[in-house]
Amino acid sequence: MKLNHPHSEDAILVRQYIDGHEPALEVLIKRHQQRIYSFIYSKVLNRDETEDIFQETFIKVIRTLKKGKYNEEGKFLPWVMRIAHNLVIDYFRKSKRMPKFQSRNDFDIFDILSDGEQSAEQEIINLQVHEDVRKLIHELPDDQRDVLVMRIYRDMSFKEIADTTEVSINTALGRMRYALINLRKVIEKHNIILTN
Repeated sequence: MKLNHPHSEDAILVRQYIDGHEPALEVLIKRHQQRIYSFIYSKVLNRDETEDIFQETFIKVIRTLKKGKYNEEGKFLPWVMRIAHNLVIDYFRKSKRMPKFQSRNDFDIFDILSDGEQSAEQEIINLQVHEDVRKLIHELPDDQRDVLVMRIYRDMSFKEIADTTEVSINTALGRMRYALINLRKVIEKHNIILTN
């Protein structure tokens, strides 16, 4: 059987690996590694950490498959993406910091609205609407968007935000509150459904 055929179904390869055919996993990893690696790197922005999380992702995949606990046949990629997503969240929890934001184009609403406990179905839906939601952030007033970015992504205190934007702490708090309220309104207006 030719295992590296580009149209081989993920589910078939998973079954072959579970049945003891080790090379099937290598085909799966090679097929999806670029997308998974890019996803992890876009969050942690560090090559060494990305390598570690990528390897840990596939260690978990192998353990789950070997224990016979994999039951999402046909949905291999969203399942692996969910594992990677949860490991990224663990990484930030351990390092006690939020993702650093590079530019407004990198602003990721799911880091605010998601609790990280998503089913494979929810994860794939989120991946599909991801780009649309990124655009919606620009509908927020500038002052609200700036406060939200500084608080969530730069991990700045409200005193630091107030000093930076030259407003009172109460004003900064108010802008943050309105930013979150308006963000949800924008999402509802565009009929985008997110699990949070």
